[in-house]
Amino acid sequence: MALQWMILAYVVAAEAAVAIILTLPSPKAIKSRITSLVSLVLQPSLFIIPFSAFQLLDIYWKNEHRLMCSGETCTAAERDRYEKSTYKAQRNAVLCVSACLLYWCIYRICKYHRNIQSMEEVEKSYKEE
Repeated sequence: MALQWMILAYVVAAEAAVAIILTLPSPKAIKSRITSLVSLVLQPSLFIIPFSAFQLLDIYWKNEHRLMCSGETCTAAERDRYEKSTYKAQRNAVLCVSACLLYWCIYRICKYHRNIQSMEEVEKSYKEE
């Protein structure tokens, strides 16, 4: 069960690193090459969106069907186990949402760079005329 969360954590870490690399100031030639490389990788890495959505649905289903531990019928160990599983579910939900959000940020950053490049080309052609 923990393998999917480890994979998702690595994907989020990689997305964060890519987002940082894209936002660092660098020369235009390097920036355009990085942007084009990341744009090529974005299409196959779209799998993270349905994967995260499925994991969020799994968290929701488990939360709805979890045994409630309240009152004096529970021991301290059962209450601790219940709270621990709740905290893990919250952490995993944040991980899923951050994976989707980082993917969207990287997509938008690449799109902005492409738009800027196309505007610069149009401006260059107007200056040549």
